[in-house]
Amino acid sequence: MSQNLITQEFGIIIAAKNHKPTILNPEFLKYSGIVPTEWELARQPISTQNVAQVTFTNGVTIIAEPTRVIFIEAIEEKAIAEIAVADIAKKYVQTLPNVEYEAVGINPRSYITFDQQQDAARLYLASTLLNGGAWQEVGTKPMRATLNLAYTLERCPFYLTVNEAALRNPDETTTPIVLFNGSFSYEVTQENPTERLINLHQIINNWQADLTIYQEIISAKFLVKAPVDTTVVPNILTMSASAVA
Repeated sequence: MSQNLITQEFGIIIAAKNHKPTILNPEFLKYSGIVPTEWELARQPISTQNVAQVTFTNGVTIIAEPTRVIFIEAIEEKAIAEIAVADIAKKYVQTLPNVEYEAVGINPRSYITFDQQQDAARLYLASTLLNGGAWQEVGTKPMRATLNLAYTLERCPFYLTVNEAALRNPDETTTPIVLFNGSFSYEVTQENPTERLINLHQIINNWQADLTIYQEIISAKFLVKAPVDTTVVPNILTMSASAVA
């Protein structure tokens, strides 16, 4: 059995100290040139003192909180050239240069499906990613697991959470899946606002490289590959010669 990795969502989270959520609304985003004026709202915006959220019909969502701004885009059906969230994040910080930005998280989310049985996702974690043992046999129901992994890459730390979930189908049935939530974590340490913005843009500009590394790690290290067919085809000429002899 082999699985295909489906990248469902791509997010950019920017940590900030003095950010005001109330500034986020559709008018601000469009009049400031952060998003195109033709983008349509998917639902009524949320606006409170502690959180604001704007969601568009193209799958882009922006969430503002006092300590961070979150940019999320549903990308499952999109080509790389169609993904807009990185440019939106860069325009947002460029429009608000005096906010004290502290860190950036580049966060892709993907999943693999298991169609053959409802318990397959749990078994994938329990048997493929974990070693069996008595510790899995506690309680009246099968143990369920979530893995939190931390890696040190050359550019930055990379964190990965692996857990089972279910995908709801149009006919109200569910398909078991395993989710892979990744996060490349970058610090922004510049004191000067101009230098801070330059660093932010450099980090965000590398989003495609981070997405590629994430997909390569999951595909090469976590996914079950179909076995290569090693059937030996007999040499008919040799067999015939032996039979004659």
